[in-house]
Amino acid sequence: MTARIIDGKAIAQEVRAEWKVRADALKERGISPGLAVIIVGEDPASRVYVGNKVKACAELGLYSEHIALPADTSEAALLAKIAELNADPKIHGLLVQLPVPRHIDSSKVIEAISPEKDVDGFNPINVGALSTGNMRFAPCTPFGAMTLLEKAGVPIEGKHAVVIGRSNIVGKPMAMLLLQANATVTICTSKTVDLAKFTRDADILVVATGKPKMITGDMIKPGAAVIDVGINRMADGKLCGDVDFESAKEVAGWITPVPGGVGPMTITMLIANTVQAAERAAGL
Repeated sequence: MTARIIDGKAIAQEVRAEWKVRADALKERGISPGLAVIIVGEDPASRVYVGNKVKACAELGLYSEHIALPADTSEAALLAKIAELNADPKIHGLLVQLPVPRHIDSSKVIEAISPEKDVDGFNPINVGALSTGNMRFAPCTPFGAMTLLEKAGVPIEGKHAVVIGRSNIVGKPMAMLLLQANATVTICTSKTVDLAKFTRDADILVVATGKPKMITGDMIKPGAAVIDVGINRMADGKLCGDVDFESAKEVAGWITPVPGGVGPMTITMLIANTVQAAERAAGL
């Protein structure tokens, strides 16, 4: 059996079209959903990510601000800029591209962003809301992964989902979202003893470890849905995920490719969170 490929690019376009309808409805009321992205320093990868976010806003007709600050910007100056944008009614979503330079405390930055504008879903208030089932914003990557499962028709309720990775950005919120969808959830790490014992029992396997090709086909339950969140650049310059795609696709029922799987969904769900923030601000 060969797995059905979950095409993240195609699904992202479909989902963006759905959210554009909601954005257009807001604009008919005179409200243009606005996203502000702050980047501190010249990290090349961060500059690419920020550029892609601004481009996605333009494609959907959203208002966006790209604030580029020099690497020597003080923590106080960054926090002041965040406070300014928190108070700006044109801005519904606000994020600071991580990582920030070492002299800036990223925890203070995340906590400074208004929970009502925290479209990354990283503010502790929003993390707590997610864990108690009163979600305001889900972090974009796990939100995207859940949307892929939904759009691909993967059954979740009552199924055993195994999440490999415990990061605050992907692993933990992914587990919470799966629990809210009535899955039975196990969280593992790359250090879990006899990891394959857990992965072979997973109806849904989500892998987010940053270790290239660590999950092979013999570690996957036949027919399982495999969501590969990892993206790694190999010595030959090619990109690969945390799952060995070639062996896994011969066993799994569904699988996401890398690139072209979860990646396109992350920015799409950032747009979704921004539109939702604008809807809430308008009392809708």
